[in-house]
Amino acid sequence: MSDGKHDVLIIGGGVAGLVLALEVAGQRRVTLMRPASDDQGASRWAQGGIAAVLSPLDDFDAHVADTLVAGDGLCDERAVRFTVEQGPAAIEWLLSLGVPFTPDPSPEATYPYHLTREGGHGARRIIHADDATGRAVVDTLMAHARAHPAITLRSDLTAIGLIGDDAGHCRGARCLDGEGRLHELLAEDTVLATGGASGLYRHTTSPRPASGEGMMMAAELGAELMNLEFQQFHPTCLYDPEGPPFLISEAVRGEGGLLLNTQGERFMPALDPRAELAPRDIVARAIDAEMQRTGSDHVLLDIRHLGESAIRHHFPTIQAHCAARGLDIARSPIPVVPAAHYSCGGVTTDLDGATTVPRLHAIGEVACTGLHGANRMASNSLLECLVFARSCARRLGRRDPVSTAPLRRVPPGTRRMPAEAIAEAFETMRSVMSSRVAIVRRDAGLADAADSLARLQDELAPRVRHAAADAELTRLWHALRLARLTVACARARRESRGLHYNPDCPVHGDPAPRPSRIRLSDLEEA
Repeated sequence: MSDGKHDVLIIGGGVAGLVLALEVAGQRRVTLMRPASDDQGASRWAQGGIAAVLSPLDDFDAHVADTLVAGDGLCDERAVRFTVEQGPAAIEWLLSLGVPFTPDPSPEATYPYHLTREGGHGARRIIHADDATGRAVVDTLMAHARAHPAITLRSDLTAIGLIGDDAGHCRGARCLDGEGRLHELLAEDTVLATGGASGLYRHTTSPRPASGEGMMMAAELGAELMNLEFQQFHPTCLYDPEGPPFLISEAVRGEGGLLLNTQGERFMPALDPRAELAPRDIVARAIDAEMQRTGSDHVLLDIRHLGESAIRHHFPTIQAHCAARGLDIARSPIPVVPAAHYSCGGVTTDLDGATTVPRLHAIGEVACTGLHGANRMASNSLLECLVFARSCARRLGRRDPVSTAPLRRVPPGTRRMPAEAIAEAFETMRSVMSSRVAIVRRDAGLADAADSLARLQDELAPRVRHAAADAELTRLWHALRLARLTVACARARRESRGLHYNPDCPVHGDPAPRPSRIRLSDLEEA
């Protein structure tokens, strides 16, 4: 059924989607699709904070330089400088809305709010709300969005695809309600803010991670995707095979946390002069190697030397969560393991969030702006959400003529695929990605992954072609094809760089590295 004509349709309600909604609502009416599961998404679970040049002891050039180093030669310097220079204004905007950032009452403070330091940063520039920054920002933005007369919040629908027309423009989204009924939301402009693709892997830092749904919805309309091979694994996820995933913020290491192997020995100083504060790709590989060397399924993060008072002050959320799981982090080291965390690749966009498909924008983790290159530096992600949502809002304030070309229709199927079969296929895909396309990948493993995923797609294709609209089946179909595109990008990069580490390829083997670019049609033609 048609669900009316919408002005600006935003799919996804984390920090990026909420910021865009609030910034554009002064000029245009907004429909924000924010399923209840968004409360389990990456934004709310972001602990560390937001990187920005706020202290007079810091400067833009230093933040740019740190980001370029972390990105390992693949950042778009124009995008990096644009993001960094827009950072202070974005933080001031959040402060004006009442986000409760942690103050710094010390007489030596150079900025009214406490600034911490994380891996890859040469200065203290991470503003935060204790150790629950994402939750504080989302809650504040949601309160303003609920109160705004030009914003309509929809929590009753799940997007399963985008609506295209014969001119190649995006014209809205196809959605399902809780009863499985199909709705078409036609829109003048559509914005994806759906998150990344860590759900392609078995172990993640989020309870309900995105699996690249937005990336593939864009790809189905012909959008270009970029840098899919650079999947970041956070070095320190709480190791608890019996419990749900929980991220241990990088700020823990920023405040002096030490990584130990299970014999109680530090191993980072021998591998990198920055030790525990090296960029995430280096720390995650080091932990992975140490686990293999010692035959352990985790390492330890020790902050006992900070003292209980400092731990309670800086990390109240982490301390309370670990205590609820039976771990006193003031007296025992925290068992940690790397887990899929952040997608540095995504839908190719410009500095206004525009994709290669007219009237379709993408912001936040679903997008690839060029900021992160081959490895995201800690706390640049929420900064990117803020900056690009605000620039996208400025762009959407300038209305363009709307296409009137005929819409492309998707014929409905009738058959149902059992939930057990969908779950089994998801597990097969995640097993392949986790064992062959994770922190370290080799040529033989990537070839095996390509073959295994192609066979799985061939097996599912006839059932998907005739299936009735189903949210979980669509999620699987999006994830499986994105996994295949990710493997294709990884096989094509004949070097090791940043998050893509292949011992069969030389480190920095390409003297003039370029982003990887791919479209869904490349997979269909393979």
